[in-house]
Amino acid sequence: MSILDHVEFAVRDAEISRCFYEQALAPLGFSRIITVGPDRTRSGGTRHGFGMKGYPRLWIHDNEQPGEGVHIAFTAAKRATVDEFYRAALAAGGQDNGAPGVRTHYHDNYYAAYVLDPDGVNVEVVCQQLN
Repeated sequence: MSILDHVEFAVRDAEISRCFYEQALAPLGFSRIITVGPDRTRSGGTRHGFGMKGYPRLWIHDNEQPGEGVHIAFTAAKRATVDEFYRAALAAGGQDNGAPGVRTHYHDNYYAAYVLDPDGVNVEVVCQQLN
């Protein structure tokens, strides 16, 4: 279902962000697949890989400057999953950046929610199905 192989970006604190993403992405079926310690990374920071079925599609790492304007969108098969993500992400400490709803400026079936993670990354979950 995913059109992304993986996305990676720097965060201020890999452990704070790990906690956020573990909780916020659980409704999508994502979990932490792997952690790579500082002794095995180019930047000397910790890397966490999240995904499904043993394959990490989202990588976060610290010990580098977090990027500005980073956005990532995940696909959901059902609108209810978008709603679950939004609730879980807010409960995990995320900041509202757009409650679940139809975004007709994209198209009539574009149902999405937006949350800023602990570093201000705009995380979106979108369902483009009518359900």
